[in-house]
Amino acid sequence: MFELSFIWAGVIAFAVLAYVVLDGFDLGIGILFPFFPERADRDQMTNSVAPVWDGNETWLVLGGGGLMAVFPLAYATVLPALYVPIILMLLGLIFRGVAFEFRFRTQRWRPVWDWGFAIGSITAAMMQGIALGALVQGIKIADRQYAGGWWDWLTPFSLLTGAAVVIGYALLGATWLNLKTAGPLQTKARHIALIAGVGTFALIGAVSLWTPFLAPIYFTRWFQLPTLIFSAIVPVLLAGCGFGLWHGLTHDKHLQPFLSALGVFILSFAGIGISFYPYIVPGALTIKDAAAPDSSLGFLLTGALVLVPIILAYTGYAYWVFRGKIDPAEGYH
Repeated sequence: MFELSFIWAGVIAFAVLAYVVLDGFDLGIGILFPFFPERADRDQMTNSVAPVWDGNETWLVLGGGGLMAVFPLAYATVLPALYVPIILMLLGLIFRGVAFEFRFRTQRWRPVWDWGFAIGSITAAMMQGIALGALVQGIKIADRQYAGGWWDWLTPFSLLTGAAVVIGYALLGATWLNLKTAGPLQTKARHIALIAGVGTFALIGAVSLWTPFLAPIYFTRWFQLPTLIFSAIVPVLLAGCGFGLWHGLTHDKHLQPFLSALGVFILSFAGIGISFYPYIVPGALTIKDAAAPDSSLGFLLTGALVLVPIILAYTGYAYWVFRGKIDPAEGYH
């Protein structure tokens, strides 16, 4: 018999991963805006994500709502620890969404909304990385409630993970533009992707070297059998993705660099999972301890078995319909 709490942990992990890889590249488009000052380039960039960017954020709702419903104890302890970065992230996403729509509706204020789109995207990405770093470095819990301070989330390590997510999303955005555009815009995006790729791997290396020394549980998990096997496989696969990214960008491949960049995020996410399991709050709450009663988990799982395939179906259909290169002559309305 399968443990419902672990099934739900898998569902939420999948939702979070889907959000990161799907919304990551359109956040990356906003992050790259300052590097493309020409209006025509910016219009093409936003047109490349216009049909899908709203749907990408569905996974954030599923992941956050699922955490509250299925792991209420984790939600109640993690949220107070991360109030500031989560609120700033949501404000960034809201402001970015408003700017995305308004920049097409005005001429006079377009530069303002262009910068709003960029700042909102950078803020959202940075806060996501900071929240992740704060969770990895540990959250103080006593008597089943948050026992830390208001600014515990702000540390050199969390700032490092925040920068890693921003640069990583820029890589996703640049490889997406390499896939969806042509001409000078594609060429410039390819050059930026090479630089962002180097930065992403450097920051992944820095985070990986720092993490084992944050807590004994990470050091044990990374350097002792049997988990050492998985910890060794991930860097090898990451190196393969790095080669695929470099080869694709230097040999005029269009899809390969984007898939390689997605692979980097998927493998990094897998590395986090190896470090966390079986905890949902590292060193403090296990998946089973934080879960709601089985009766609630079973009831909610019934809904998820219907909802998740529907989301996957319409997401896949949207990407299929809008596949291929965008036409610069066609605009967003």
